[in-house]
Amino acid sequence: MCKVIVFAGTTEGRLLAEFLSKRKVPAYICVATEYGEELLPEGGCLEISHERLDEERMELLMREKNLPLVIDATHPYAVEVTENIRKACERTGASYVRVLRENQGDLEDGKCIFADSVEAAAAILEQTEGNVLVTTGSKEAAKYTALPDYQNRVFLRVLSLPQVAEECTRLGFKGRNLICMQGPFSKELNAAMLRQLDCRYLVTKRSGNTGGFQEKLDAARECGCIPVIIGRPLKETGISVNACKRLLCEKFSLRSAAEVSLVGIGMGGRESRTEEASRVLREADVIIGAKRMVEACAEAWQDTYQEYDSRKIGDYIARHPEYEKIAVVLSGDVGFYSGARKLLEVLGKQARIVCGISSVAYFMSRIGKPWDDAVITSAHGRSSNLASLVKHHRKVFSILGTTDGIASVAEKLLEYGLGNVDMYTGERLSYREEKILHGKPQDFLGYQADTLSVVYMENEDYEELPATHGIRDEEFIRDQVPMTKEEIRTISLSKLGLKSDSVCYDIGAGTGSVAVEMAVRMPEGKVYAIEKKPLAVELLKKNKVKFAVDNLEIVEGEAPLAMEDLQPPTHAFIGGSSGKMKEIMELLLGKNPKVRMVINCIALETVSETLHCLKALPVEDTEIVQAAVSRAKTAGNYHMMTGENPITIISCTGKRRQE
Repeated sequence: MCKVIVFAGTTEGRLLAEFLSKRKVPAYICVATEYGEELLPEGGCLEISHERLDEERMELLMREKNLPLVIDATHPYAVEVTENIRKACERTGASYVRVLRENQGDLEDGKCIFADSVEAAAAILEQTEGNVLVTTGSKEAAKYTALPDYQNRVFLRVLSLPQVAEECTRLGFKGRNLICMQGPFSKELNAAMLRQLDCRYLVTKRSGNTGGFQEKLDAARECGCIPVIIGRPLKETGISVNACKRLLCEKFSLRSAAEVSLVGIGMGGRESRTEEASRVLREADVIIGAKRMVEACAEAWQDTYQEYDSRKIGDYIARHPEYEKIAVVLSGDVGFYSGARKLLEVLGKQARIVCGISSVAYFMSRIGKPWDDAVITSAHGRSSNLASLVKHHRKVFSILGTTDGIASVAEKLLEYGLGNVDMYTGERLSYREEKILHGKPQDFLGYQADTLSVVYMENEDYEELPATHGIRDEEFIRDQVPMTKEEIRTISLSKLGLKSDSVCYDIGAGTGSVAVEMAVRMPEGKVYAIEKKPLAVELLKKNKVKFAVDNLEIVEGEAPLAMEDLQPPTHAFIGGSSGKMKEIMELLLGKNPKVRMVINCIALETVSETLHCLKALPVEDTEIVQAAVSRAKTAGNYHMMTGENPITIISCTGKRRQE
């Protein structure tokens, strides 16, 4: 049973016919020519006819098809056809929908010539000099023969049909002055043609986006060519193609079957997009993303939705089944610190990836630096211990996300004695306002940058970390404060099993040897060093600066009271408890029932206290190791081994609840 009649003959009509075919909505499609019929999808739920209908036969067709929804997607110049369709609908009572082309682009005064008709355009051109590219179709070709020397001056672009070429040749358009091509034509192709033919004028009808109007206008402006625009003779009211698709979805309860593309748009400027990204954006029915990126990508005729929350985007797509091609735009490359990961979780297999040029690739090429050996990170909405990374690596690149981001990095570098580092900063990359600066940290103090910026830091005096745990004891500022020795520290950290983003407490931190080594090993994590002795706190501060561990926070006070307001830990190292082992462990388990704990015990009483806690508290994966380390000392020509105090290392994990 036919549900829709579409009077097509235009790109809009073809798009609606394809939409109905894909959604399996039975429809009758009327086109003006056999060629128009060839462009439509064959078979399926569509019945296609190229028979020309007058008002009476339109009325008969509507009654024969039981008065389905009637969509008028005829050409804006087909005034008589539109009037006949309207009258037929009024007489039969069929619902009528007019689909209009949406013109785009602001036409600048003084840079375009407007004419009410082709005849008027030809009359205007008679008073001018220079070559003319005519794109108004073969039916109007004869009207341009009124121009003096038209056989040489006028270049006619028409459809590549034998009868069309024959008729235009008969009118005197021959050789290079007759261009037989099938559109659509891109801006680039239009521009190349205007340059090749050395055209001063381009004649076009204001036919809307799908008629290639904007591409012609943009090409003319790029080439310094004057557009001669033949205005639309009929002022109508109607709806866009997307609005019509929305109406069809509501009327026939159609669900979304959209092709969703997550598009990396590079830095934002058109030149930094891949050809694939540009094509996907150009073909999209709707552009979705953060405000800045949507504004950079969407054309005037495209629908937009400004949102970056993944779930809201998923809900929007589900609520708008009319869209067939959806582009969700993401800055840089979708795989480089991008929101694509969360979007893929929401959209699943419905989404496909279109890669882009990442900020690191673009920026490093702009400053002429290789980056295959650089540490790459992001401080945009996440913690990143940049000072420590710079101290221990020659090259560090980072994305920043605040206006004071560059200044903050410079301040931290100076705070940790890294004032000789070379800083390269980039803002508004790929845009006309792009700014790239080079200097020392001192040069960027107080600097206000664009919200999204990048920084590359090069440290020729970097201190490379060993591949494993084990910073030498001599590296730490110690004074007379007890310190967990290198060998014991290595075993204890191994038992902790830290990750790069862990949150760890060092309770009874002393000089901070354990806290510092944890901090340098997990640049995206956080270490809280809890210490009650003032002298030890001062040494902690000195070692924090020496090792540039900005992700180490010193908490002065006695555990467990000093820990109450800290964020929940994933790991905890207990080097001193002052007889409050149970209270400390209870607080840790209260903050995180699955916390991983390592406890170092020197005194037997501490071992006994800890064993009692292991029995009383909900822990598992318990392991007890005793390490006795001896160091060689010289005695004349001999080496004598001197034993250090044996250390009992106890590790456990909060017991996982039974599901």
